[in-house]
Amino acid sequence: MASFTYTARSFSGDLRTATLEASSRDDVVAQLRRQRLSVVKIDEATAAKKPRRGHIKMRDVVIFTRQFSTMINAGLPLVQALTILAEQSQNKVLADITRKVVFDVESGNTVADAMTKHPQAFSPLYVNMVAAGEAGGILDTILMRLATFMEKNDALVRKVKGAMIYPSVIMSVAGIAVTVLLIFVIPVFENLFSSAGLALPLPTRIVMGASRFLKGYWYIIIGIVVAAWFAYKRYAATSDGRLKIDRVLLQVPVLGDVLRKSAVSRFTRTLGTLVSSGVSILDGLEITARTAGNRVVQDAIMESRSSIAGGDTIAAPLKKSGVFPPMVISMISVGEQTGGLDEMLSKIADFYDDEVDAAVGNLLSLLEPLMIVFLGVVVGGMVVSMYLPIFDMINAVQ
Repeated sequence: MASFTYTARSFSGDLRTATLEASSRDDVVAQLRRQRLSVVKIDEATAAKKPRRGHIKMRDVVIFTRQFSTMINAGLPLVQALTILAEQSQNKVLADITRKVVFDVESGNTVADAMTKHPQAFSPLYVNMVAAGEAGGILDTILMRLATFMEKNDALVRKVKGAMIYPSVIMSVAGIAVTVLLIFVIPVFENLFSSAGLALPLPTRIVMGASRFLKGYWYIIIGIVVAAWFAYKRYAATSDGRLKIDRVLLQVPVLGDVLRKSAVSRFTRTLGTLVSSGVSILDGLEITARTAGNRVVQDAIMESRSSIAGGDTIAAPLKKSGVFPPMVISMISVGEQTGGLDEMLSKIADFYDDEVDAAVGNLLSLLEPLMIVFLGVVVGGMVVSMYLPIFDMINAVQ
């Protein structure tokens, strides 16, 4: 594939200049003719540009979506709106992807089909909602609803991740403190005690033994930690392993409550947004299952999908999973019976957003004293064990 820069005239007489990749100059001419463009000039680039690689933040996609919705609502044609978005996007990767979407749309593809080729920017949920918006002629409304959904979902993810930062930092500090004490401080005391010739208490001997082991076999410890990490990742990558790990996490006191409520909030908001946007319930459940973030919840959603396909209700398989509270099951059942499932799901999501806030607060209020006690026992215990022989030396002198 080579890169070609072309200048062509549209049916209205406007000149367009752009770059595209094709196997030959004739292929470029054929593509332009399919777009009803009259070729003025085609030049082959000396070197094809490599596609940009990088991370696209959720915030960039949200801004893109809101601006796209505003321009469509103002009456701008799709191609013109996407071209403006590509020019003003501060994320270069997203800008390159948007230009490719523009080219595909000009070639006769729908916006949804063009976005499907770029999963790093547009998720299956995003693409399906755009497709529903195009089919229903309400793309601007769907895009605004999609931006609101992504903002709330991103806020939910950040809440749960934020709850994990505090214990991670404390454990890291504790690990560094213990390592420094064992490698640099304890050996000084060991030399002092060996020259004194005193019988050492058991706690002191344990700490000094740990110090000698760490200094002499640190590579074995690192090897065990790395091997355990890779073994965990490999096990978690299996279907059975992921299911068991997610089931255990949901049963952990306090933390499991946070994960369960966040899973309920994400499920109800995602499915409610899809259903209200015109996506079929079967497609909505399949997309929601892929974005559940927990295998137990994912399996429950897929069982609900099978139940719906067989003519039954969503609520029964969700109840069987044990993840969803009775209130959620009852409200979903009422929504199915009344035909207002999307509205009911949105109400549940709003309620559980507040519940996640409360659960995160409870988790942090429990972790703070636990971390303080942990640091006191580990670091303080090591310090005290080193001072026990000094007390014996003072008593012997007296």
